[in-house]
Amino acid sequence: MTLTANVPTKNGSRYLQQLCKHWSHKFETDFDADRGMIAFPMGPIRMAAGEEALVVTIEPTEGADVDRFKQVVAEHLDRFAFREAPLSFDWH
Repeated sequence: MTLTANVPTKNGSRYLQQLCKHWSHKFETDFDADRGMIAFPMGPIRMAAGEEALVVTIEPTEGADVDRFKQVVAEHLDRFAFREAPLSFDWH
């Protein structure tokens, strides 16, 4: 299963880099200004920054608590986006 959210923000690049740096001390990460990947225990998190949105994709592992996974990602991004939080996540 793969879930994707288009998160409206003009600061996607900043937020994806902050999230990757934040989790880099615990998990394997790979990122630049436009794309990021975090090898999260519940499954990989992939992000792509666009002009108007941050595209966030999660791939929950079998048995993962999908609702909790979405909540953890949203809460952490909201922390970095405190000026415009809460961000809108339209998971599908």
